[in-house]
Amino acid sequence: MSLRAVLFDVDFTLARPGPELSPEAYRRAGERHGLALDPARYEDARVAAIASLQRHPELQHDEEIWVAFTERIVRGMGGDADAAHVVAVEMTEAWARHENFELYEDVHPVLDELRGLGLRLGLVSNTGRDLDEFVAHHRLAVDAALASGAHGWTKPHRSIFLAVLSALEVEPAEAAMVGDSPQDDVDGARALGMRAFLIDRAGRHAEWEDALPSLYALPAALGLVRPR
Repeated sequence: MSLRAVLFDVDFTLARPGPELSPEAYRRAGERHGLALDPARYEDARVAAIASLQRHPELQHDEEIWVAFTERIVRGMGGDADAAHVVAVEMTEAWARHENFELYEDVHPVLDELRGLGLRLGLVSNTGRDLDEFVAHHRLAVDAALASGAHGWTKPHRSIFLAVLSALEVEPAEAAMVGDSPQDDVDGARALGMRAFLIDRAGRHAEWEDALPSLYALPAALGLVRPR
């Protein structure tokens, strides 16, 4: 079946944390609660938190999981004290605000190109953030958007993918998924029969020979001809 739609993850695929979610922002939040957090330890702490993230056993959306995830980052930055939970709650709330994110420079050009080729576009994200507000704030021209907080199930659960595909009125074999998580995005989509591509902006997945360094590489990976 020919390609009719492309689905995108949001965080670290289309958008990156802005200044209010930076390592320095964690440091400032820690300072407000008596913790001395080291910004230089943020990235290692985040990677370790991802590795130890405990999902809901049935893949239901659970905001407390993200608070616990953020608390691991805070503790990994040197905030190993009771106040780490308070800081984690504060930073988790900051992650819920769409204005605290910035789009990567390749997002609008590539989405515009795909739409110009007649493809339908959708967003599917593991977040409690209001994606409709996010789409409006960042002026994203997409046809459907669904967050796990609104849907109730997180990627890689099949139902969240199927819900977006239904909204786009396409079958799994007619769609491709693009995201930064091998398990949530790539494995979850492929399990339904979708094509799937790993976006690896930070170069952390050297084992993936076909990983995309940016969205600029996506049209060629999809086998689409760029208009002259």
